[in-house]
Amino acid sequence: MPAALPLNPDNQPMGANLVPDKSGAVFRCWAPRAARVWVAGSFNAWATDDDFELNRRGDYFIGFIPGVKDGDEYKFLVEGAIGRAYKRDPYARELGKDPGYPYCNCIVRDPGSYAWQDQGWRPPAHHDLVIYQLHVGTFNGPNRTSRVAKFLDVLGKLDYLAALGINAVQLLPIVEFASGRSRGYEGSDIFSPEMDYCVGAAEVPLYLPLVNGLRGRAGMPLLTAADLVPQPNQLKAMIDLFHRWGIAVILDVVYNHVGGQVKGQQESFWNFEQAQMWSDDDSSYNSSRDHTGPCFALWKAPVRQFLIDNAKFFQEEYHCDGFRYDQVSAIVSENAGHGWGFCQALTGTLESQRPEAVQIAEYWNVDPWVVRFPMHGGAGFDACLHDVLRTSVRDALSAAAWGGHVEMERIARALWVPGFLNAWRAVQCIESHDEVDFGRGERIPKLGDPGNPRSWWARSRARVAHGLLLTAPGIPMLFMGQEFLEDKQWSNDPDWQPGNLLWWDGLDYGLDPVQGRFHRFMEELTWLRRRVPALRSETLRVLHCNSGTRVLAFHRWLPGSGQEVVVIASLGIRTMPGYELAWPGAGHWNEVFNSDAYDDYAPTGNPGGTHAWAAPRDGLPATARVTLPANAVLVFQRG
Repeated sequence: MPAALPLNPDNQPMGANLVPDKSGAVFRCWAPRAARVWVAGSFNAWATDDDFELNRRGDYFIGFIPGVKDGDEYKFLVEGAIGRAYKRDPYARELGKDPGYPYCNCIVRDPGSYAWQDQGWRPPAHHDLVIYQLHVGTFNGPNRTSRVAKFLDVLGKLDYLAALGINAVQLLPIVEFASGRSRGYEGSDIFSPEMDYCVGAAEVPLYLPLVNGLRGRAGMPLLTAADLVPQPNQLKAMIDLFHRWGIAVILDVVYNHVGGQVKGQQESFWNFEQAQMWSDDDSSYNSSRDHTGPCFALWKAPVRQFLIDNAKFFQEEYHCDGFRYDQVSAIVSENAGHGWGFCQALTGTLESQRPEAVQIAEYWNVDPWVVRFPMHGGAGFDACLHDVLRTSVRDALSAAAWGGHVEMERIARALWVPGFLNAWRAVQCIESHDEVDFGRGERIPKLGDPGNPRSWWARSRARVAHGLLLTAPGIPMLFMGQEFLEDKQWSNDPDWQPGNLLWWDGLDYGLDPVQGRFHRFMEELTWLRRRVPALRSETLRVLHCNSGTRVLAFHRWLPGSGQEVVVIASLGIRTMPGYELAWPGAGHWNEVFNSDAYDDYAPTGNPGGTHAWAAPRDGLPATARVTLPANAVLVFQRG
């Protein structure tokens, strides 16, 4: 006799879910072409007799199994046209470390086993975000050349990140992928955290002093080792502490494709139904379309729901504060007639669930309709990655380094991205995991001086580039290491590129004074943006742009408040005293930031500020005269 049916069987959640009284669990899966499905696990000695067969309900199989408890292991046994095979649950919350991926078991987890302490937390408003992108597996931790770094290792830099002034971290994909080393974009089990980012039970006690030290400072209840043994709880504990430190956590998710390795895994959700496959289009969840891996078959409603459920899951069970969606352009192009509608359904569902969470699309070439409302035909994302500022600033640094023509006008045009109704809907960066990946683009100091990324030319030009990023309209995003002038391309695999890890020792132990000075510059620049509302406003006016002198000046203000600033960026090779330019208003303006002050020499600048006089110039009401240091960014605030 098959397993018992729960109440409302067609409205039960997918996967394995403990019932409220913890007397057992309901198992549900989608397998329209399967003949029979059983559940086997540690709770029934892996038996597959009739008592553990699931009931067919249309295209789904479901059943209540008594005696299942938190931590039990399980798999589905699926019988189809080509025979029987054990399958991992596509909705599995956790995968076991034994017997090892890809033959590991799924683990039943009670979402209530972690007691959240972030009640009342709300992430920053979208326009206030300053995002820091990091890769968990290489970011921080001991022996990173031979050991994958962990979620709990990230907490070792929590105070550091808060002091830097960022208010959101964006984690490169953290769901299970086939290998231990990866950028993360070939996920295979998208509800389970990457097991190599988690520590085993024997190692958990080593992390308790760090975790509980932070929790104790925040007045949070201390955890036991048992609390952190479940792998999901390690990620949850990390996110909980980030929230206490005022930092949102954004997850990078991949809905355009699945990892290519799943095609060779008998137990993956590739051909979950054990059907006779005549082509890749016969796969349960995927299609013959490929985008660095098999694309999801979004013409199937259950597949669309699978991905929407995944995003909802991370918002609900992990309290994440938004998503960066990988290659939305591929979702649309590889699913003609269905991709755009899927995006609208996805963003609409999450918007209704938690509107304060940010939804960021990667879409090339950028289409402003991606960030417009579905009711008007848009895809409904809040923001979109953009490349105009990145490419214009990086090209300007390269041209300056080689003595070529520096196109300041191109940077001026990139400050407000074309076609966007709101400036904050563009996520701006000058480095990213894609841009500075091993074998691709150089990091900013090497663009500033290819021959010596620690020279004055390299570090001063890097200060200009970062000054433009953090004073421009839009949401600025940093990639790990650029805040302390990391000059090596990034690699996710130090087994193959052992010299490309972030060099924390240079900063933490003062082994590289250049890093320390640049880090102080970045801290104070980031906090300037956080402190001055005009730098986060929806305003921009270019005051002056001269590629001959390599000078660009622009005006930012907060309407109705009287708060306004003027930003001047110079990539000139020498100091220019008495430089005259149009100004937005007469009166005294204080110099509140000077990038030339963050080096090992006496800075050049305007310590008493400048006094603009009422002499119209270039269509503006006033003129000012300032001293512009070579390769510098200055910020003036109305006094």
